[in-house]
Amino acid sequence: MAANPEIAPMPDAASAKAPRHVAIIMDGNGRWAKARRLPRIAGHKQGVEAVRRVSKAAREQGIEVLTLYAFSSENWRRPDAEVSDLMGLLRHFLKHEIDDLVAENVRLRVIGDYRRLSRELVAMIDGAIARTATNTGATLVIALNYGAQAEIVAAARRLADAVSAGEIETTQIDGARFDAALETHGLPPLDLLIRTSGEYRLSNFLLWQAAYAELLFVDTLWPDFDGAALADAIDQFARRQRRFGGL
Repeated sequence: MAANPEIAPMPDAASAKAPRHVAIIMDGNGRWAKARRLPRIAGHKQGVEAVRRVSKAAREQGIEVLTLYAFSSENWRRPDAEVSDLMGLLRHFLKHEIDDLVAENVRLRVIGDYRRLSRELVAMIDGAIARTATNTGATLVIALNYGAQAEIVAAARRLADAVSAGEIETTQIDGARFDAALETHGLPPLDLLIRTSGEYRLSNFLLWQAAYAELLFVDTLWPDFDGAALADAIDQFARRQRRFGGL
């Protein structure tokens, strides 16, 4: 059967047992800290440690792309002090972890409107992306000031501008072309999306990309998530039947 041009490319059933692209909504830092009567920043610090553990485990377990939801476009609604703490942790990560990414041959990619961040952070992000741009191993994608609805709207505007400029015809816009206009262009299709902390929603994360992804919601709070938890998630993924609309 011919592929449906109205949908984006997706993996074939034969390769469905091994996820190439895993995304995680890292949730539960605040509750982790509250349960221990610690300030929220303590939970966020432990969350950064979990990022380090899980990104390493993902590479060891053969995952090609790991996408982490670090800061959503809605997170600006949090108290100024907490946002400042989160930006400080991001600064620390960029300063101290990029050498390891370079050594591990990991390419860093950032999605979202990160240029809304401070000039210093934008420069650090751009520098980190440039330093790892030629790496050929796994890819670590960080979603910063990201919102899936805004991403979809921006893609639609880019295609509309291309039509207005006479670069393409309206009839040439299909699922594959729309997919290529998104910020995740060039990455493998999303196979598995995990959310920690027991919440059951996508929170405006990778809405287009998750159309045929397997969804897994776990009770573990993000600071407690580790390589073993990731391995269990991959095992659950492997036991699912992915038909992509077929039989």
